Parts: sequence; C-alpha cells; structure tokens
Amino acid sequence: MLLCVRRRRVRGRSLLTEVMLIATDEARINDRIRAREVRLIGAEGEQLGTVALPDALRIAREAELDLVEVAPNNVPPVCKIMDFGRWQYEQEQRRKESRKKATNVVIKEMKFRPKIDIHDYTTKMRHVQKFLGDGNKVKLTIMFRGREMAHPELGRKILDQIATDVVDYAIVESAPRQDGRNMTMVLHPVKK
Repeated sequence: MLLCVRRRRVRGRSLLTEVMLIATDEARINDRIRAREVRLIGAEGEQLGTVALPDALRIAREAELDLVEVAPNNVPPVCKIMDFGRWQYEQEQRRKESRKKATNVVIKEMKFRPKIDIHDYTTKMRHVQKFLGDGNKVKLTIMFRGREMAHPELGRKILDQIATDVVDYAIVESAPRQDGRNMTMVLHPVKK
C-alpha cells in the first residue's frame, strides 16, 4: 500500500488536500522494507535465519542483488536475496499461465423446430460443428408451438439425429429433456 497526498484547487479558490491509499501488488524491495528484522533466504534458497534489516541489506548489496520481501504478513517478514527484475518477470509469467488455465466456458445455443427442412438442418449443423470446433459447448433447443406440443417424439428424433451426426467431435453432456415448450440437449467438444 502506498500513501499518496495530492493537492488541487476546488472551484478555482481553495486548495483541497486528498490523502489516498493506493494498493500495489509490488513487493517491497531494499530500502522500502519497514521491518526491523527479517527471516532471510539466500540467493541459492538456503535459510540464513533471522537477521537485522541493515545486515540483510548489506549481504544483498555484497551479492549485487536485491532484498525482496516475499512474505510480508509473516512475523518476522520473509525476505529473499534475488534479482528483482527477474522475479517480476517470473511473477508475470505465472499470472499469464494461470489466466490461460482459467478459460471461460462459453455456451452457444442453436434453436431448431420439429418440422425443420433438410437444408436448414445442414446449415445449422455447420454452425454447431464450428462452435464445437472452437471449443465451445452447444445447447440445442427444439421449440414447440401449438399442436406440436402433443408430439415430443419429433423433437427427440431430431436431437437423436444430431447426437449421431456429431459423435466424432462432440459428447452429449445432458440428455434431451423437456422444459415447457422447449426440449434441450447440451453437447461439449471432444478434447483432442
């Protein structure tokens, strides 16, 4: 946390002093460390024990490296002797890697009617295949209207046909089920 003091004019006359706390995710290094003594870890990862801060700074300067506070909440705080620029780079790489792993699952929806024509069916299936190829889940919905509600087997027949058409590149995640006027089924792509 950094403390920032800023002065500015309010409506052209008086000065307003603002004090703000700015959260920083940067670790404290060298002279910014506030503790009197620290638990010190050497450049090779060896434990050097609890050391007074001036001694720890002297050891880091002799090694021509930085003293970085890696665990500020411990008592005493844990500091490591290392190259700060390299440490920042590694932290950024870890953040990027964790963002890659946390991919958002997108569910695309494709709507069909019980009396769909063959050409409309093939066009919609091309879209479904594209969505699955992009790694997205696909929710298939059969929409019933009026007297079509009396024949849910037509919708189930279409969903079964879709399941057999996409068996090479998708798996049925949730089986067909009736939700009011709609019958739905969810597909998810096969991992290659």
